[in-house]
Order: sequence, then C-alpha cells, then structure tokens
Amino acid sequence: MDDKGRFPPWSRIPSLEEMSREAGIDFDELITAFKQDLSVPLMAQRFEVSEETVASLLEHFQHYGVASVMGGD
Repeated sequence: MDDKGRFPPWSRIPSLEEMSREAGIDFDELITAFKQDLSVPLMAQRFEVSEETVASLLEHFQHYGVASVMGGD
C-alpha cells in the first residue's frame, strides 16, 4: 500500500521547552539536569513536580529531542 499523500508533509508536536514551561520547570535547568544524568526521583524533587512528569519530559527528550518538527517536504 502506498502511503504517499496520506499524511501531511509536516507535524507539530510540542517542544520540550513548551512542555517544561507548562510543568513550571525552567527549561535551561531541565536540560542541565539531563546533561548531569540525574535520576527521575531527584529531578522530580528538585523541580517540585511528580516523577511521572519528569519521566514524561525525559521520554519526550529521548524520542524527539529539544524542538518540535515543523514544515518539511
């Protein structure tokens, strides 16, 4: 089956910066914590959010990186 033309040539998912802002976490501090390879429980405590929130942000970062995908051919 040919999927060409079935989906738009772009996608829009929230960026990690948008997601961290929604969670009340400073984006630069979050990236620093990722660089330091801090544990999810430690980051949750540091940012005063649930472990689930931190785990979700980390998963997003590992899967999509920092920015969303916009546009494309």
